[in-house]
Amino acid sequence: MMKVQQLYTKCLAEATYYISSNGEAAIIDPLRETKPYLELLATDKAKLKYVFLTHFHADFVSGHVDLAKETGATIVYGPSAKADFDFYEGKDGELFSIGNINLQLIHTPGHTLESSSYLLFDPSGKEHCLFSGDTLFIGDVGRPDLAITSSISKEDLASKLYDSLHDKILSLPDNIIIYPNHGKGSACGKNMSSKTFDTLGNQKEVNYALQLDLTKDDFVQQVLDGLHTPPPYFPKNALLNKQINKDVNLVIADGLSPMSASEVQRIIVSDNVLVLDVRTAGDFCEKHIPNSLFIGLEGDFAPWVGALIQDINQPIILITPEGKEEEAITRLSRIGYDNVIGYLEGGITAWENANYDITSIASITTDMVPSFSENLYIDVRRDGEFNDNHVKDAIHISLQDIYNNINTLDTQTSYFVYCAGGYRSVIAASILKRHGYHHLINIKGGFAALLQSTVPLSKCRKDCALCACSG
Repeated sequence: MMKVQQLYTKCLAEATYYISSNGEAAIIDPLRETKPYLELLATDKAKLKYVFLTHFHADFVSGHVDLAKETGATIVYGPSAKADFDFYEGKDGELFSIGNINLQLIHTPGHTLESSSYLLFDPSGKEHCLFSGDTLFIGDVGRPDLAITSSISKEDLASKLYDSLHDKILSLPDNIIIYPNHGKGSACGKNMSSKTFDTLGNQKEVNYALQLDLTKDDFVQQVLDGLHTPPPYFPKNALLNKQINKDVNLVIADGLSPMSASEVQRIIVSDNVLVLDVRTAGDFCEKHIPNSLFIGLEGDFAPWVGALIQDINQPIILITPEGKEEEAITRLSRIGYDNVIGYLEGGITAWENANYDITSIASITTDMVPSFSENLYIDVRRDGEFNDNHVKDAIHISLQDIYNNINTLDTQTSYFVYCAGGYRSVIAASILKRHGYHHLINIKGGFAALLQSTVPLSKCRKDCALCACSG
């Protein structure tokens, strides 16, 4: 019997794969925490034989070292990989048996030099699926600008990626399933589908990068065109994945240290500690600890932490919904933020009961906006979202670039802050407050709500008379 299971983590838009056959198992590209995989192994009464890595990941810290230590499995990377831990360097075309099935390593450089895909043969010897890592996505291919060095350029890597796709992957049977490492929302590509798997044949039809009439020069140009600057934590995570890191179970145990309100107050006054509030945007706006940063578990938590908390070793005290402490610590550890020193026991209620200062952010619905029409608007969405449409005369400061533009505002001016739905705007407001901007009004529901209001927009609604827009 053969089992192939995709474990998809929406926050990181990341897919891990669990494969088992006749009491043996393999895992491809595991996340940091080992518990989910150990539970799968226990359920199947299977022994983990291999932990396969498609490449050194930049967007999350993998749990391969801890998983191998706990199970005795062999870590496998592709050709040219170098790391501080013991692993087996697989060869192009090499077969690895798991029960009565086989995985074949296919070296597919381009995203990185060691990038490899793994072709699964079923018990009958038929090609079943390809675990394509960051080489081939659904709707896209891996970006070639993350592993550039003094000896190789992004153009060189893109050229290698073209060769890998055309020489190694496109010749495979059209009916095999493509299982990529990421889906829509990941910064590892620019045009990924919301689908998490597809057949190779269909991808040949719909994936812009796989069109057979695309020359290598055209491919290089198209793949490199429109790439956004990678998040600042990417190089740090890539380095961590080559090292032996603190055991994730110890990271979680150390973070699960309850602190009283008085203890938190003493520490944040005297030390360089960040209070990270991971509750909902609404709860944070209603009341929060002064100078705390909001990044809620409800949204793309880990990527925004990596983009906005610049020091990966930053000591952190958590404010969480009750029962969400371990989840928050685990999700931080996935991107290498291992220095959670504890959490406020009893949450914001304990802080309030101890009579320590509480602050808030004004948050209004769009039906209240006209009475504040003299204020300015700050749009914190991405460039493409802003260019598509925005509030007329809004100031555009995308959330990922907020630190570079934070001094362009006036601390005495009142601003409406909005994003697409109301999550990023509260993150932005918490950052602005930490930098001395206290006259902020969050728009509940974000631009989606503003579209239904009478606030003037840069581009026309269906009814120009309603919106009084400029076009």
